[in-house]
Amino acid sequence: MNKNDKFYCKKKEVTPLIQQYNNIKTKYPDTILLFQVGDFYEIFGKDAIQCSKILNIVLTKRSHIHLAGFPYHSLNTYLPKLIRSGLRVAICDQLEEPKKGKNIVKRGVTELVTPGIAINENILETKSNNFLASIHLGIKNLGLSFLDISTGEFFVTEDTKNNVLQYLKLFNPSEILFQRKEKKFVDQFLRKKYYTFLMEDWIFDYGLAYEKLTSHFKTNSLKGFGINDLKLGIISSGVILSYLHNTHHFNIKHISNIRRIKKEEHMWIDNFTFQNLEIFHSLNKEGVPLINIMDQTITPMGGRLLKNWILFPLINIFHIKKRHQIVQKLYSNHILRDFIKKKLKDIHDIERMISKMVIGKISPREIYTLHKSLISISEIKKFFLSQDSQILTDIANSFQDCKMISDKIVNTIQENPPHQIEKGKGNVIIKGFSKELDEIRMLYFSQKEYLEKLRKIEQLNTGINNLKIGYNNIFGYFFEVKASKKYKVPSHWIQKQTLANSGRYITEELKNYELKILNAEQKILSLEKKIFNDLINQILEKIKHLQKNAKEIAKLDVLYSFSNLALENNYVKPEINHSLKIHIIKGRHPVIERQFISKISYIPNDIILNKSDQQIMIITGPNMSGKSAILRQTAIIILMAHIGSFVPAKYAEIGLIDKIFSRVGASDNISLGESTFMVEMNETASILNNISKRSFLILDEIGRGTSTYDGISIAKSIVEFLHENSLRPMTLFATHYHELNEMSTIFKRIKNYHVSAKQIDDDIIFMRKLMVGGSEHSFGIHVAKISGMPIKIINRAEEILRN
Repeated sequence: MNKNDKFYCKKKEVTPLIQQYNNIKTKYPDTILLFQVGDFYEIFGKDAIQCSKILNIVLTKRSHIHLAGFPYHSLNTYLPKLIRSGLRVAICDQLEEPKKGKNIVKRGVTELVTPGIAINENILETKSNNFLASIHLGIKNLGLSFLDISTGEFFVTEDTKNNVLQYLKLFNPSEILFQRKEKKFVDQFLRKKYYTFLMEDWIFDYGLAYEKLTSHFKTNSLKGFGINDLKLGIISSGVILSYLHNTHHFNIKHISNIRRIKKEEHMWIDNFTFQNLEIFHSLNKEGVPLINIMDQTITPMGGRLLKNWILFPLINIFHIKKRHQIVQKLYSNHILRDFIKKKLKDIHDIERMISKMVIGKISPREIYTLHKSLISISEIKKFFLSQDSQILTDIANSFQDCKMISDKIVNTIQENPPHQIEKGKGNVIIKGFSKELDEIRMLYFSQKEYLEKLRKIEQLNTGINNLKIGYNNIFGYFFEVKASKKYKVPSHWIQKQTLANSGRYITEELKNYELKILNAEQKILSLEKKIFNDLINQILEKIKHLQKNAKEIAKLDVLYSFSNLALENNYVKPEINHSLKIHIIKGRHPVIERQFISKISYIPNDIILNKSDQQIMIITGPNMSGKSAILRQTAIIILMAHIGSFVPAKYAEIGLIDKIFSRVGASDNISLGESTFMVEMNETASILNNISKRSFLILDEIGRGTSTYDGISIAKSIVEFLHENSLRPMTLFATHYHELNEMSTIFKRIKNYHVSAKQIDDDIIFMRKLMVGGSEHSFGIHVAKISGMPIKIINRAEEILRN
């Protein structure tokens, strides 16, 4: 804590509470400290001022110190708002019950939550990962690691600065760790687009990082993970483990693996392309991204895995075909699909349940849902094995046997238990599990019967009619006797209170019973907690079995989603092979076609590309005629095919593609002094410098950001470069420069196409059909007319055109 953040009160004004707060706050600089005081979390000083604005809560003062707060039970409401505002929050709880005569309650930080290491389900998005990233700078490359503590997924790689930037855009981490001495570089490198946290320089040590990783994974080396040669990556991964320790995340056994990101095993799609194709986010407010159409997953795990598959499409034909085969099996069997759908609905987020178990934040209700999830998985396995299908048998055999876990849960916890173990309830552990617990519960829950029996005995012994037994917080249980019967009160009764019409008395027997009840209440609570924690520890012995089943269910969920998507939208199974061609018949845009009430009204188009006679298709046509849609839909069809999905087409044969590049639409970066044209040239240069033999390119309106003659010259030069390059990347090139059509007479693998339009009198009808041959008209004035341009301007434009 900075010197200025302390509470400078006169010595007599510094209460023990504030002194305790100051001592704890000093250990957590740059962190909001939520300080439990009874049933409230209180926030002091500058923290209070900041939080009152973010949380919209009252800001007040106590002893000249700013104060804000909220009820203890509302933590899950307010904590997410603080984290989403990019703040670090330390939760400081009371570690003991308040005692009479003791000035101050013992308190300590029990959890430190930051944007990158949140586990609270109110902070996390159900179908999205929440990654913490770490960067370590080398001479040429950077080490880069990602961890989602809520699922246990841990990734590491080393790459160039540009590629690391791409990975950051793909993973979209909530928080990035970096070395304190590299602050200036990182600020320039990340351009303040991410929440970052500085770590001390000494933590970025190879020996320390290696020891932390091997110690955590309980191995002698990292060779088994295939990352032993990633020195920079190992440092960045070790830093993440150090950070978890520093933020009080000691129980992390669910992080049981670390995976190397292997660029050579996946199709490379840069962030420009994901944006241009509108995969995860639409470029327009009312637009619909592809993920909204494709995601028909039922479980949170399936939703997260689908995004991962889209980010990293396969380029291994065997694995792609295996996915297609499973989708085909599900697609052709509605009984199988219905069964899977029903069972997936009963499966909860096992991945995140595991992390909550490990850190001790899981509820009895969630553990019972784990039992129900495991039952559904076993039923899926049993059904698949009964189907006489090798594909289904292979899936069934991938599931681990977790019957022991399921049985332990159902034999320990009551059906549909409460969300937490509460004092005075005793309703979590099933009857018959613990003889001791059952006896104490019987004592505790038979209070009414016992007290009634005691009342009748004393009434008979004393002759006091209408004798009552009451209870209050001051002196517990008591006998209440009307004033008129006071003379019948036995001498061994002790009077505690005199009221207008009655008196209240206690007896030794009543006090002894009360003590038994109070002890029983506490004993029930401690026994239930112990039994519950023992159950968690037993479940965690099979943590890898649970993680394996979670992954397999996620895969099945995504493939089920693909089959459902294909059936609903008339998709076809694509043929992926090692050829160097793309042959799509009647391809459609999966998002745009959903906007049509009737599928018949959507105009499909054919795309044929190869290395021999049609490597580049130059596509001309009017504005708004659908050129860009054709480019995008082709790239999307290729992407969908490589992740294992069926595709929106009548037929699709696609040679393996290892990179998809796009330059579509205008964009600029004014804050960095880069014009639309500069951004266009940067992006195009990046594409041309990274093409491969199996790349697929979509380029739209290249060169339009400068003068016409410069633009035509650049566009022609790029097309010629792509044609003459020995790699011959297959390309769709949309343009308004009709002058490019003449290139087909010079270069044999360039072919001209246009998106057709009909002119009837003064009206233009867009046919949206791709036809052979170039187009000579852009119909720009017509587009201006239908966009609402004043008629006076339209008439003058037509006059200028005619002259």
